[in-house]
Amino acid sequence: MSDQEQTYEGGCTCRAVRYRMVSRPLFVHCCHCTWCQRETGASFALNAMIEADRVELLAGEPEMVITPSNSGKGQKIARCPTCRVALWSNYAGAGDRFRFVRVGTLDEPSRLPPDVHIFTASKQPWVVIPEGVPAFEIFYKREEIWPAESLARRQAVIGS
Repeated sequence: MSDQEQTYEGGCTCRAVRYRMVSRPLFVHCCHCTWCQRETGASFALNAMIEADRVELLAGEPEMVITPSNSGKGQKIARCPTCRVALWSNYAGAGDRFRFVRVGTLDEPSRLPPDVHIFTASKQPWVVIPEGVPAFEIFYKREEIWPAESLARRQAVIGS
């Protein structure tokens, strides 16, 4: 099955907002930073980074909520206006060209396990990272671990 033939559907708890990712994401981050822990109320955030134009709304319209971020540039979080579930984020560094879809909002979240664990220096000590999955105390160099196809897709969006 080609990248373009893979789709992933998801939405909020009350089902007022539904979306479809029309291809595999560029990369799936499991972030253990304290900001993500606070924002999610959990031990980490699991985000599928994908081009914004590859996320189609099927129902409803999320509300964009601006929240602080560790970078100081803030982030926009797309939330259901009814049940308030966070569906994806747009970080200032990536702008509106990319979405960081919350994997837990997918109908089948098990289809997108993490490609990398980041900010493990602040992970909860009882979280065990599986063997063979790249993990970094802070961040990583994209060119060293992303597949060539994902790097090319990213470059096509941001230009030179």
